[in-house]
This record gives sequence, C-alpha cells and structure tokens, in this order.
Amino acid sequence: MSTKRILITGSAGFIGHHLMQAFRQSNHQLMGLDAINSYYEPELKYSRLAQQGFSKQSITYGSVTTSTAYQNLQFVQLDLTDDQGLESLFRKYKFDVVVQLAAQAGVRYSIDNPQVYVASNLVGFANLLEACRKYKPKHLLFASSSSVYGAGQEVPFHVDDPTDEPVSFYAATKKANEVMAYSYAHLYQIPTTGLRFFTVYGPWGRPDMATFSFTKAILEGSPIRVFNNGDMHRDFTFVDDVVAAIVKLVDTAPRKVSRKGTTKPPYKLYNIGNHKPVHLLELLAILERLLGKKALIELHPMQPGDVKTTYADVEDLIKATGFRPDTSLEEGLRQFVNWYYQYYQQQYAVAV
Repeated sequence: MSTKRILITGSAGFIGHHLMQAFRQSNHQLMGLDAINSYYEPELKYSRLAQQGFSKQSITYGSVTTSTAYQNLQFVQLDLTDDQGLESLFRKYKFDVVVQLAAQAGVRYSIDNPQVYVASNLVGFANLLEACRKYKPKHLLFASSSSVYGAGQEVPFHVDDPTDEPVSFYAATKKANEVMAYSYAHLYQIPTTGLRFFTVYGPWGRPDMATFSFTKAILEGSPIRVFNNGDMHRDFTFVDDVVAAIVKLVDTAPRKVSRKGTTKPPYKLYNIGNHKPVHLLELLAILERLLGKKALIELHPMQPGDVKTTYADVEDLIKATGFRPDTSLEEGLRQFVNWYYQYYQQQYAVAV
C-alpha cells in the first residue's frame, strides 16, 4: 500500500479506536477526530485515546495533537456539526482517504432523542460530504448499519435488497446517509463505499451494546430485559473482523461504471457481518459459562424499532477483498470478557 493521509472520524469510539490501532504501525499518516460527547461515559473514550498515545490533558477542542506513542497518529477533538472547523481541517491536511465512523448510535435512544440524530447523523454527515466535495479525497468510506434492512425481509440480507421501510429513526438516518453519499458520488465523482455493520462487539465496546450491558448485569446480579420473549437472532460480528474488512476496503475504491448507455457513479455498499446469526439466549448462555454466573432474565414483548433477525450476505465483500469475517461468538466473547475484567479490575478480582 502506498502511504496515505487518512482521516478517521469517531476515533475515540469503539470501531474507530480499533481502526486507529490497526493502522498505527503502518506507513500511513492517521488523523483521528472525535467530538467526545457524553452519550456514554467520556472516560471510556479518553481511555481508548490513551491507548493511542493521547492524554486527556493534551486534548483541546479544535487543536491537533500528536501521539506520544506513535508518530504517525494525530488527533483533534471536533464536532462534525462544526462546518467551519471541519472545512479548515480538510483545507490544511488534504486527506487521501476519509473513514467516516462518527455518528449518534443506538436504535432505542433514537426514539426519545431524535434531534440528536438529526444533528450528528444528518447535519454532521452533510458537512463531511461538503468537505469531501471541496477537497476531493480519493476514497470516502462511511458507516451504515444492518438496521436499514428493517423488518420482514428475507434472509440473508443482500445489499441489493430494498431498504425503504426503516423501523427506527436511527435506521432512517443511516438510510439517509446512504442516499446522501450516493448523490455526492454521482454529482462530484467521489469514490464512496458504504459499510453496513452487523451487531459489532468486542473489547472496548460501547456500554449500551448487548454484550457489554449483559456482562455488567450478570456480574452485578441485575435483571436483563430480553425482548420478543427471547426469540431474537443477531449476526454478531467481532470488531477485529470488521476492522480487517475496512483495512482491505480502503484500497478498494469503487469506480464509475458505464454499461449499456448508462453510467453508474463510483459508489458501492458492503455488508460487514459474520454470516452466522445466533439466538440471543445462546449469547447469554455463552456469557454465563465465561462469567461462571447465571443471568437473571426477564422476557418482554418486542419493543418499537427492533427487528427479530439480522443476517448478512457477505459474498460481495469476499469477492472484493478475499476476506470473510469468521471469528466465532465464543472466542469473541472470551476476548471481550477478558478485556472487561481487565478494564474494571478494581471491581472484579477474577479473570477468565
């Protein structure tokens, strides 16, 4: 791979942190960007940044700082809704690749707080697209979600399946991101790749994720609310597999295609999933074995915005990169639980 200047937004977040770690020993020049908001405990975000070589004391909004551990890593605290700050950053650094992972996540949170999603996922994403229009990176990759497939679809989900009936506002904003990005790829020929992530989990995950919240509840003896009476399947995808796919796709920019008198813009979508849906109660059973403690399960009806099953068809990803996500749920959860004990070691005196 040739040396590139790469911007990774959401670099203090879950996937963004792992992507920064994956690139840290490469020849690439990495710029991480994050707003460090308070959707969940900011200290977890600062702990991730510390792993990248950025101390909390060194971070000032709008100022670029260099990692003390890796000279090719830089970081700036910046909100994507700050269009002037974003434009200034793009003008100065002229990124070759942009990996857009910054977003307001969470299906359930979007029901009660839609305006947060409008600001981050719509306004912030539009600002990023405008910066790309002006400064023309060679490749824009952006995070979408399996949520765009909605409910009632045949499985496995393929990228060509209809996605016009989102069942949560979060999913609607992710569908909007795909349509917005397509329009910019069409109008301005920006090579653009959308990444539909399927239930990503692993070390340094978000506290609102099922694996994280279930682990915490089991250890504390708190009840776990399981919806649809437990009849849920998820295509759990280990974060290392997700990052490996992104790393390979960075160098796989789509091209404009002319065929039979029509021209398609340089735009491509990929499912990033494990292609192995797992019953939610099986996830809980594995966590119980790893933690050596039974879960207190409360069964509830399906809640608004949720879907029964997610299941990724990943043939397009395999064809493009030769890579197939394949970390087993048991192995991935073992790594997560080990990290959880280590991170919260003052609370738990045992390890797996």
